[in-house]
Amino acid sequence: MNRPPFDATPFMRALARARVAQLRRLDPVAAQRRVLRGLLRRAAGTRFGQAHGFAGIGDVAAYQAAVPLRDYEAFWREWWQPHYPVLRDASWPGLVPYFALSSGTTSGRTKYIPVTRAMVRANRRAGFDTLAWHFANKPDSRIFSGLAFMLGGSTALEEVAPGVRQGDLSGIAAAEIPRSLSRWSWPPPALALEADWDRKLAALARQTPASRVHVLTGTPSWLLMLLEQLPALPQLELLVHGGVAWAPYRERFAAYLPQGCETREVYPASEGFIATADGAEGEGLRLNLDRGIFFEFVPVEELGRDRPTRHWVESIETGQDYAVVLTTCAGLFSYVLGDTVRFLSKTPPRLLVTGRTSYMLSTFGEHLHGAEIEAALLALAPGVREYTVGPVFSGARGHHHWLVESEAPLDAAALDARLAAANADYAAHREGGQLLPPVVTLLPPGRFNDWMRAQVKLGGQHKVPRVIADPARFAEAVASLLN
Repeated sequence: MNRPPFDATPFMRALARARVAQLRRLDPVAAQRRVLRGLLRRAAGTRFGQAHGFAGIGDVAAYQAAVPLRDYEAFWREWWQPHYPVLRDASWPGLVPYFALSSGTTSGRTKYIPVTRAMVRANRRAGFDTLAWHFANKPDSRIFSGLAFMLGGSTALEEVAPGVRQGDLSGIAAAEIPRSLSRWSWPPPALALEADWDRKLAALARQTPASRVHVLTGTPSWLLMLLEQLPALPQLELLVHGGVAWAPYRERFAAYLPQGCETREVYPASEGFIATADGAEGEGLRLNLDRGIFFEFVPVEELGRDRPTRHWVESIETGQDYAVVLTTCAGLFSYVLGDTVRFLSKTPPRLLVTGRTSYMLSTFGEHLHGAEIEAALLALAPGVREYTVGPVFSGARGHHHWLVESEAPLDAAALDARLAAANADYAAHREGGQLLPPVVTLLPPGRFNDWMRAQVKLGGQHKVPRVIADPARFAEAVASLLN
């Protein structure tokens, strides 16, 4: 049994206090300049660095002039695929030891994201910052007197070349847990390696020492499945969640969390640990400014232009929707992540995740953003469990089909009216007749889990796609969900 030999909380609390003081003094602009200089210096001798003249770049403007924006497909095609699985000195010095497999929520295609040891260290340090902010808010917390439970996918990694393994990001994190910290982590390797989600969940429910679990972290939908099966509730002091919007799950978690348990949101991605909540719920997530990532932000409406405006922390504005662009210690340079954010403050930079660049319905020109879709649905059906929506053609016109797993009925006309009030393009296309009224189909509890199970995407890093913009792929999803 994984038993902590002593309570490390006093020591960790002291480290957390020092780190929070450092973060509160941190100058965002200076910190990001330092990060970019360090990344360019480290990667100057790589093939990518030489091709883009890293050795001669002295400031942010010169970097942006030398390195164009690229999405995953462009990076994969131009710099990674020709050498995969042995990426040595391609866009980061040395051999890339890991690839995180990402299912591609909106596209359905598997992505192979390089994960260097520098990125592993950066992710671990950013994870500690989450605990540091918890201690700042709950100074009497004793989370290191018990276990930290990270619920992820299988930690089994496939060796694809000597010294190179790939698999779920949680498996990479588990493989790199320092021995000094492993005594505080759960689950043990025998349970973590299980690839079958249903068997894994049942085993975790039987074997987890709930009374000793003080920290629980994971994606809300899968955490709920675990909590529903545990015979006894954990004595949680901290629940760390991320990956999907928290609002649809908040009320459902209330029955499982003891009084005083803090919930803290994080913004992780296979490409890096982007932001952490440093305050109360709703106050936004603070950018991890000195943890191996240089951030750029492109106004969403400018994506796809030849010369989009590229902001960074020096020039961001609140209230504007931006696409997130990363330059990282895993060899990603001006990489368009696919997420959209909106800043609530500039110093320090705090943001809300508003959706994905592909998380938009605009098959008929309606330009519905993910945040508008989610806000309308939750306002009318606060008990929604899961949902997906996509386009259906009816001759030259079409409509949106909503498939919703909800505890209460959802009125299609009310949903239509709320979307029209929130989005002028949607309203215009409805009034003009190009877009027909939405159709809503209510699904029984568990249907989305069955659908994900059939695709072998139950648990771990997998998430139900909220928007499936491709009509053919959406038709396949509808057929599977309704059968």
